[in-house]
Amino acid sequence: MRRMTQILKSRTVGHVGVAGNLLLCAAIALAEPAPSFVLGPKVTTDRKVRSVVGPSVRIDDQGHISLAWVEEEKETRTVLYSRIEKAGVSIGELVRVNGPGEVPYSRQEAPALAVSGDDVLMTWAVTHPKMTPDRPFSNDLRLSRSTDGGKTFQPSVLVNDDQQVIGHSFDSIHVAPDGVVHMAWIDGREGKKESGTFTARSTDRGRTAEKNLKVDENTCVCCRTSMTSSSDGTLYVAWRKILPGDLRETVVARSTDGGRTFAAPVIVGHDRWVFPGCPHRPASVGTDRQGRLYVVWYTEGSDETPSIYLAYSDDKGETFSPKQKLNLSKGTFPDHPQMAVDPEGRLIIVWEEQSPVRREVVMSVSLDRGQTFSAPQKLNEKKGQTPALSINAQGLAALAWMEHAMPAHRIVVQTIQMPATQTIARQEP
Repeated sequence: MRRMTQILKSRTVGHVGVAGNLLLCAAIALAEPAPSFVLGPKVTTDRKVRSVVGPSVRIDDQGHISLAWVEEEKETRTVLYSRIEKAGVSIGELVRVNGPGEVPYSRQEAPALAVSGDDVLMTWAVTHPKMTPDRPFSNDLRLSRSTDGGKTFQPSVLVNDDQQVIGHSFDSIHVAPDGVVHMAWIDGREGKKESGTFTARSTDRGRTAEKNLKVDENTCVCCRTSMTSSSDGTLYVAWRKILPGDLRETVVARSTDGGRTFAAPVIVGHDRWVFPGCPHRPASVGTDRQGRLYVVWYTEGSDETPSIYLAYSDDKGETFSPKQKLNLSKGTFPDHPQMAVDPEGRLIIVWEEQSPVRREVVMSVSLDRGQTFSAPQKLNEKKGQTPALSINAQGLAALAWMEHAMPAHRIVVQTIQMPATQTIARQEP
């Protein structure tokens, strides 16, 4: 396994693991009968361009599916938005988001995307106009918005308020129940060895961004932030923090005053993963109507086994349950997990499973608030990567990912209708 890990991670950087605590790798009996997930037809679009980053996806309560991605052709980079009116319908007209002179920063993350009624909100990094060879990662964070369901986008506004030629990226965006738009990102403005986690609010539907707030420091520089909020307005931000001794721990900080202040971050899994670098693997968070906070993340243990875990909190992020391992395959490398949670506590988690010869997008589902999960199910047909998903209040989820369909990059979108809540489970192979 160690050798396979080294091979699969060569595209980023090698890892070293140390044993975690409170480890719960559940072996759960398969429930009968199996739940009847309803997978919708796949909708695809082939992009014959040099590269595509993304997509991000959001589904609203009317079943409209929003997509955002960045593509590059020759010397041109473009932030694009498109909408699918309902499940199974083809991808709609492509809408350019970035304005003249705004060059999207070339990176591994799609634009962060949020939808609230007819408002479509998006954060994305633009290459800093004063970027120099000795500062190759310099960028600014922009906020774009549409008030007509994504038909047109207004000129973007600057989110970071420091005006420094430094990195401001790996962002997330979230609209809270009160309509306030929250943004989080990783920021190097203080000039320290390690970056910090920063947030900003918009109380005018994305017209402007308020003064930036530093949430914490010693942030792992390229593990993207993730945000969610509960029905009572508690706001959560997750990221990977660097602790003494090069420990890399997924942490969550909460705000009970609408993002004006945040409590100290809390470690989720106590993985004690030692790694002198950034793994480029973010966490994903969500909540249900009862206020349970769910966190899914990637880490490694003392046996150097790459793993994906879930833990949850019933006390607003003060403490977390023992972590539960989700990936089951013994011969693949799990990567880039993402999660969506509906109000009833039905969870869908997707991730990549890689081997030296294949790259799959797999899905696992829980109908009982994270107690049990279905066996991982493959979704893609060709080599799949960068899965993303969203779920609405009716339990209808939209999943999106990339496939390599030479000579094009293929964006694939598929819906899944969740069944009524019931206990489902899986079987350890």
